[in-house]
Amino acid sequence: MSDKPYYQHHVFFCLNQRDEGRPCCADRCAQNAQEHAKKRIKQLGLSGQGKVRINKAGCLDRCEEGPVLVVYPEGTWYTYVDTEDIDEIIDTHLVGGKVVDRLKI
Repeated sequence: MSDKPYYQHHVFFCLNQRDEGRPCCADRCAQNAQEHAKKRIKQLGLSGQGKVRINKAGCLDRCEEGPVLVVYPEGTWYTYVDTEDIDEIIDTHLVGGKVVDRLKI
């Protein structure tokens, strides 16, 4: 058994939808962002075992800070506005190994 994680980076996008009026990631284009990230990671040849996995998640309970995603194993939390922010997280953190401080929460 290897001590190496199955994925180098495992990224969870909150896609939770709330009905009671509380802010939620689903109302802030989280689905589009998750799909963009998944597609971009595949285009870069970074998907799969030992590389990067982009996943959908239910509520991550940081609704007011959303939309949010979290990168493991580091446990780095990000917010984002658009696909340019997602690309910056991919290029800087997932590829370059450096935290994107301006998007970190």
